[in-house]
Amino acid sequence: MKHRRTPRRRAAVAGAATVALLGVGVTFQTANATEEAPRTAVKTLSAPAAVTLAAKLDTALGGDMAGAYYDAKAGTLVVNVVDEAAADSVREAGGRARIVEHTPAELTDARRTLKSRATIPGTSWAVDPVSNKVVVTADRTVEGADWEKLGQVVKGLGSKAELRRTAGEFTPFIAGGDAIHSGGGRCSLGFNVVKDGAPHFITAGHCGERGSEWSDSPGGAAIGTMVDSQFPGNDFALVKYDGDTPHPSEVDLHDGSSQVITKAAEATVGMKVTRSGSTTQVHEGQVTGLDATVNYGGGQVVEGLIQTDVCAEPGDSGGSLFSGDAAIGLTSGGSGDCSSGGETFFQPVTEALSTLGAQIG
Repeated sequence: MKHRRTPRRRAAVAGAATVALLGVGVTFQTANATEEAPRTAVKTLSAPAAVTLAAKLDTALGGDMAGAYYDAKAGTLVVNVVDEAAADSVREAGGRARIVEHTPAELTDARRTLKSRATIPGTSWAVDPVSNKVVVTADRTVEGADWEKLGQVVKGLGSKAELRRTAGEFTPFIAGGDAIHSGGGRCSLGFNVVKDGAPHFITAGHCGERGSEWSDSPGGAAIGTMVDSQFPGNDFALVKYDGDTPHPSEVDLHDGSSQVITKAAEATVGMKVTRSGSTTQVHEGQVTGLDATVNYGGGQVVEGLIQTDVCAEPGDSGGSLFSGDAAIGLTSGGSGDCSSGGETFFQPVTEALSTLGAQIG
């Protein structure tokens, strides 16, 4: 059988800045942001050129830059800054400056407060560069005293945080691109990789423990052994192929075709992405948050995740999140399903590869 494999806690732009590649125009007249009339010509940029410019500005401005958005309709880069001097630097570089209320340091402090005072099962939080806030989400299991406590903590953060509800329940999607099986359980294979010259594949850490054997069919002969597994904290695992199973660097699109994967890349807010898994096959959506913290319950807290609006269900765990030929993430968990929607979280592939010492291949 030919196995086509579906596809440190930082944004695509270094430091605290997050680039949002938005497919429609964005209205910036919000309560905590102002946009001054440009004093120099604003450059018309492609999306990759905008990301490059944002990275350069982040290096130059440091803590004075609080995120950036690519307005695809206008073809311009809108950069969040905290003072007029930084705004002038943005304009001189050809960007459109937007002065916002909260600095990256203030939002980081808000996240620390949430971690220390509101690590409640069924909650998640991530910085939203569009609203310039930390968006806190509670699933349907957060009730009573926990809901009251969470509300008080968020209220205490003032305009730096916003509380939202989701109808589903945050759970790791244990159960399964292509299905992989171990001890009666099913997950999905993420991406084929190479480590020390030998073929391996990566999947979700919550799918199994080090030393577990994995097959490509229920009760079938083992094709690999899990040599590393990290969960909670992170959510990735490495399986070494035992035999001569074909291992192309591809994602199964479940329609007889596949997507070749040539590299790994960072996610950006607004990026269009595709997920493949063994339960619900292929679904599309976009990245909605970065560096997300998710409290699955039972002490299972995972940090540094990619948040998306792509649906997933049990059995899709470990499956591929990709954008074109770039590997982006491994399915971790979330709420909802592919009928009602919901949020889904992914382990960044770049972090997994760096920690494991592996490469896409």
